[in-house]
Amino acid sequence: MPKLLYASTSPYSSKVRMAALYAGIAIDLVPVRTEDKPAELTGANPLGKIPVLVLDDGRSIHDSRAITQHLNRVSKNALLPRNPDKRLDAEVLEALADGICDCALSMVYERRTRPEDMVYQPWLDRQWAKITAALDLLNANPPKLPKKITTGQIALRACLGYLSLRFAGKWEKGRSRLIRWAARFDEKFPELKPAIPG
Repeated sequence: MPKLLYASTSPYSSKVRMAALYAGIAIDLVPVRTEDKPAELTGANPLGKIPVLVLDDGRSIHDSRAITQHLNRVSKNALLPRNPDKRLDAEVLEALADGICDCALSMVYERRTRPEDMVYQPWLDRQWAKITAALDLLNANPPKLPKKITTGQIALRACLGYLSLRFAGKWEKGRSRLIRWAARFDEKFPELKPAIPG
């Protein structure tokens, strides 16, 4: 069985875990702490980043989008539409959600790794401006939630879960449509809820 090296708080790990659950692909979950630089992780991904999917033949797939593409192929398109336009929409939504997470993570690490007097507020403000612009766009037109969802919707749910974990009470203001979208996602796909960042 493939092994997923992951962290429960990582939005990218969350996306991959939800995608595997949704596609019905069994994976062995192996929690790791990236700050410990475990040999199993650095041997599978020299960047020391998660998630990493280690296949039965020993090959490693890293970067969450490469992993979701692999899971889509293995599941015979359970995660991405065959129609080129619909597939493009799903891939763009996944990239937008991942981009929001990139900005949010950079803010978390800025505060976590620097002494308080060295935290660079203009950097934090720039990242937050990117996040809010993307969230406002999504709130104005939330993605549909059909019976068959894609990696796009899955990535967005993982993203909103991460924002709720790290920026609770801050990202939600004025975004009631996105809050309702996340609640509807959880109602429609309760089996995915345990994989939301936490």
